[in-house]
Amino acid sequence: MRIDDLRTSDNIEDRRGSGPSFPGGGGGMGLGTLVVLGLLGWALGIDPRILIGGAEMVSQMRPQQQQSQPAGRTGAPTDDIGQFVAKILGETEDVWSKVLKQEMGRDYVRPKLVLFSGATNSACGFAQSAMGPFYCPNDQRVYLDTSFFRDMQRKLGGGGDFAYAYVIAHEVGHHVENVLGVLPRVQQAQRRASSQAEANALSVRVELMADCLAGVWAKAMNERHHNITEQDVKQALNTAAAIGDDRLQKEAQGYAVPDSFTHGSSEQRMRWFMTGMKGGSVRGCNTFNQQRI
Repeated sequence: MRIDDLRTSDNIEDRRGSGPSFPGGGGGMGLGTLVVLGLLGWALGIDPRILIGGAEMVSQMRPQQQQSQPAGRTGAPTDDIGQFVAKILGETEDVWSKVLKQEMGRDYVRPKLVLFSGATNSACGFAQSAMGPFYCPNDQRVYLDTSFFRDMQRKLGGGGDFAYAYVIAHEVGHHVENVLGVLPRVQQAQRRASSQAEANALSVRVELMADCLAGVWAKAMNERHHNITEQDVKQALNTAAAIGDDRLQKEAQGYAVPDSFTHGSSEQRMRWFMTGMKGGSVRGCNTFNQQRI
């Protein structure tokens, strides 16, 4: 994946190296949360459904009062990984500003991306690197500890620039869902859900929609810059497959429990990413108008 032609965003708050104040509260669930909890459960011999279920419950606790934020540097970072993140973020800003206006008649409110190391505060509560990247709708920020990229290589056997870009684009996809009003409606529906399995099913549709929106972004970027190869797409698909609920649960306990899925199976995550990348349509990513996903 070539990134030379991508615009560098300065809509970044760099908190790396600034210590958190360790308040109480829970952070939002992100792409990496399921990965880390699954691996942790596997290593400790704990049923990952217990860890994942607990984290999902914490993630839905939305504190009304935002915790104080540590001071951070604003603007595009100068280090290599910071520059990479800033370029991917810049391309999401450019793509979604155009696509949402053209297809949905919506203005795109650009989210801020917070780089941190170890732990930090968010309007969704306390965030730790072990949670992986996540989006917090309360402050419309994407939180990212780039050590997750190293974990992708070491623990998942994945990695590569386009795989990392997919991770960022997935979290920005949640922001697009928020702009479109999807996240508030889903949160209301989850509160009315008659069972945890019903609430989990709604979460799966949210995550698969974000995968699809990441694919829409990738298609639009490639049409603008012709910077994605077939090998790049394989990297993203390998990552999507590696973080499927079924694969993580089978690795951890030898079997999968579909009712406990919160992000979707490997097959679903790959299929919805490719749905977005082939179709390039926001409306085509509406997982909520599908009887089966």
